Amino acid sequence: MTEDMADGDTDDSTTVLVVDDERDLADLYRAWLSEEFDVRVAYDGNSALDELDSAVDVVLLDRRMPTLSGDDVLETIREESYDCRVAMVTAVEPDIDIVEMGFDDYLQKPVDREQLVETVNRLNRRSSYDEQMQRYFSLAKKRSLLDERLGPGERSDSEAYRELESEMAELQENLDEVAGELDDEDFATLFRQLE
Repeated sequence: MTEDMADGDTDDSTTVLVVDDERDLADLYRAWLSEEFDVRVAYDGNSALDELDSAVDVVLLDRRMPTLSGDDVLETIREESYDCRVAMVTAVEPDIDIVEMGFDDYLQKPVDREQLVETVNRLNRRSSYDEQMQRYFSLAKKRSLLDERLGPGERSDSEAYRELESEMAELQENLDEVAGELDDEDFATLFRQLE
C-alpha cells in the first residue's frame, strides 16, 4: 500500500469506469473525477463491457439503461470475476431486489462531486484492505504450518521464517491503519467478500 493510500487518497493508477446512458451526466462525472483518477466512460451496458478489463479498479454504474441494464452489467462483472469494486449510481430507489446484487456501494442520484470522489476513495481503501487481509491470512497459514513442523531454534535460524514474520508484522501495521478508516458497512462488505 502506498503512503497516499494509507492517508485515504488513491494512487495515480486508479482507473474508474463511469457507465451512464445520460451522456451529459457521464461526461460531468468524468470531469469531476479526472483530476484524481484515470477515467473511462461508457454510455450503455454493452460499451461498458467492452471498456472493462483488468486495469479497471472501480465501476460507477447506472441501473436503468436501454439494451443492457446496469443490473445485467453488474451480474456479468461478478460472473466473469473482474477484480473491481462496483458502486451503483442511480435514480432507482433501493428495494428488496438489491439483496441479491453484488455491488459494493449504492448512491442515489443526484450525487455531487464530493460524493463520487469519496466513494471511489472508499472503494479503493476496501480493495487495499481486502488484498492485504488475504495476503495476511495466507502468511498466517504458512507460519502456523511451520510452527507445527519446526522447533523454536530452527525457526529463529531460518532467514525465510524471519522474513515471513517481518512481512506479517508490516501487513498487520498497514491493516490496523486502514481499518481505522473503515466503517461498519465497509467491514461487512469486506468480510462478505472474504467468505
